[in-house]
Amino acid sequence: MVFGKPRYPHFLVIGTQKGGTTSLQQLLEQHPGVFLPACKEVHYFSLHADKPPSWYAAHYSKARLGQRRGDITPFYMFHPEAPAHIRQLLPKARLIALLRDPVERTLSQFFHARRHGFEQLELEAALAAEPARLASGDPYSFQKHSYLSRSRYLEQLSRYEALFPSRQLLVLRSEDLFKETENVWEQIQNFLRVRKRPLPAPLAKANAGKGEASRVNPAIRSLLRHELASTAAGVKKLYGFDWGW
Repeated sequence: MVFGKPRYPHFLVIGTQKGGTTSLQQLLEQHPGVFLPACKEVHYFSLHADKPPSWYAAHYSKARLGQRRGDITPFYMFHPEAPAHIRQLLPKARLIALLRDPVERTLSQFFHARRHGFEQLELEAALAAEPARLASGDPYSFQKHSYLSRSRYLEQLSRYEALFPSRQLLVLRSEDLFKETENVWEQIQNFLRVRKRPLPAPLAKANAGKGEASRVNPAIRSLLRHELASTAAGVKKLYGFDWGW
């Protein structure tokens, strides 16, 4: 029996968590030239790296000829081994990163963790506990309690920059996805090399919080801005945008 060539993704949305990836997924799902698997986060290059490539390819078996196949898994950006795994299997993949204001992203992840029962500590205690939690090597904490660490974008993107040419990496400001949706939609379609389609509908903020971050003590925000100042400065230098700090 002769089998066809395995179908893998043409592009990956690598992150960041709480950066608008679910909203982007809902937008891409409406483009007839794009195929996304039923599950948003396949996690092949992170949590399921021990599975065979055939397991990954099976997620794309129903894609039509000519569709651009995608994998939207924001953990890929933070996972230190994901870039090398991606480079090995998909050296020509196009990669999209959405970067949200790192302070707002940090707070959003914390309150997301609280709502879903991943976090029992209060905000200040959780931030203080983060270094020890991650140093312990606990995979659960690495994924669920990495609040500040996931907001240090330069360390994460440098692993991709070292393995992929810049033409394969599109770095966007998350806020622009919602404020300048038509322009960003055009950028993404150009980058993915799909036929241009008008914006299908107003973009909703998926997985939005309940406004908890607006009630955070200003002193904590100031501390977070201090901690993440080098990240914001580096993003502006490398990618040309900032968050008006």
